[in-house]
Amino acid sequence: MFTIYVYVLDALADWELGHITAELYSGRFFKKDAPRVSFKTVSLTKEPIRTMGGLTIMPDYTMEDIVVSETSMLLLPGADTWSDPKHGAIIEKAAGFLSFGASVCAICGATAALADAGLLDHRPHTSNGAGFLEMVSPCYKGRSFYVDKPSVADGNLITAGSTGALLWAKQIIEYLGVFEADSLKAWYDYFSTGKPEHFFALMQTLPSGTEN
Repeated sequence: MFTIYVYVLDALADWELGHITAELYSGRFFKKDAPRVSFKTVSLTKEPIRTMGGLTIMPDYTMEDIVVSETSMLLLPGADTWSDPKHGAIIEKAAGFLSFGASVCAICGATAALADAGLLDHRPHTSNGAGFLEMVSPCYKGRSFYVDKPSVADGNLITAGSTGALLWAKQIIEYLGVFEADSLKAWYDYFSTGKPEHFFALMQTLPSGTEN
């Protein structure tokens, strides 16, 4: 079983998590006998979080409840509040995840927080365009490992820029192995192009009895 911890913070960029949280929580396109997924929102406290889109999230857990294992994953969404020092605690957790071999998936502003902590200095990664991390993360020294793509997967670290949410979701799903390969291709093709033939192809890849 995979345990997915989603860190929630004020001004969270709603759209960046939309694809991946919907698919992992619902499991609607999971392959037969896919590993079960336990989904948990975590924050510094259990006080309500207000997203950038004005939605209210009540965190399920605090960081003290996080259990790091090889089947743990930490999702770090973008927000314009990452510069607040209080979020350093979850970045320390992220460092622990990576050291243990657990996975960390960060997008947009969260990549800047990882960069400032030196966690991107020696690994392929991406963010909101070349030069962005130097501008917002004074301690960043990983420019030679920067890859100018919407999302970059490097083993247990998956990073994306603000426009890379769909590819980021695809790479996370691929890492977890919860979709059949042809389902994942059809899913990505459909959501990236909107062409109906990819939707019908996706439906045809699903186990019998799971079509919506």
